[in-house]
Amino acid sequence: MSAPSIIVVGSSNTDMIIKLDHIPRPGETILGGEFVTAAGGKGANQAVGAARAGGKVTFIARVGRDMFGDQAVAGFRRDGINVNYIIRDLVAPSGVALIFVAKDGENSIAVAGGANSRLSPADVKKARRAFAGATAVVMQLETPLETVQATAELAAKAGVRVILNPAPARSLPDKLLKLVSILTPNETEAELLTGVKVSDARAAARAADKLLARGVETVILTLGALGAFVAGANVRQLVPGFKVKPVDTTAAGDIFNGALVVALGEGRTLSDAVRFANAAAAISVTRMGAQPSAPTRKEIHRFLERYG
Repeated sequence: MSAPSIIVVGSSNTDMIIKLDHIPRPGETILGGEFVTAAGGKGANQAVGAARAGGKVTFIARVGRDMFGDQAVAGFRRDGINVNYIIRDLVAPSGVALIFVAKDGENSIAVAGGANSRLSPADVKKARRAFAGATAVVMQLETPLETVQATAELAAKAGVRVILNPAPARSLPDKLLKLVSILTPNETEAELLTGVKVSDARAAARAADKLLARGVETVILTLGALGAFVAGANVRQLVPGFKVKPVDTTAAGDIFNGALVVALGEGRTLSDAVRFANAAAAISVTRMGAQPSAPTRKEIHRFLERYG
């Protein structure tokens, strides 16, 4: 089986991480943290996650002409990602994220977008040749909304499936949602988009129905350790997650999306693809860092064999 061809349009950041006993409260200073840096950015995480899961990935992005940009592009090349459409910005620096990680694995993140905020519809249109033969395009919301909209329109014209991870959480217009093949919000993002507080599978179903009514073809609502609730024209199903001890939940959703799009591109059923993605995300939360946490295809299969 040939690897599915996947396009990721989105952000690239360098993550500066401090691991602490707990997330600092406003006005609080905590000493004794452990500091590390790691490659991150939601788009880049998804691109790396998809490449390691077995996809043939093209990444469309902007990074600065700086050390962080050099390191990011070198890392993408090591993972076999096509970097021909990554633009080195002459004005803005590469994106940076400051991340606090608590000992229970929860995190708090602040992002300075830098060059990510300058990724334009024109940048994506210059890469239109990459859309020919692609099985899917994956996007998030760390780049301008007009660029996300233009990408969705270009993909729709090319007959390419559109996967949108609506993160960070923000309101979205129906004209975009109607172009989305699969929307993958978490509980927070689903609540912002629908007004439904997602606390269990029943609430997830109500939120999913509201999103389907706005034109989305399929909703996969991620619920952390509980798994993912899948809703579409002929499906309403909770695909259970895997119980692991979390170390760092940063990028778990990104790794989920990267693995999901690979599995779907290989022709797996929706439930099987979600299970594959759940496994990849479960592995990722047992490791520190964003891109460093992304498992290989072999690791995902080994995990699934171990957990039945």
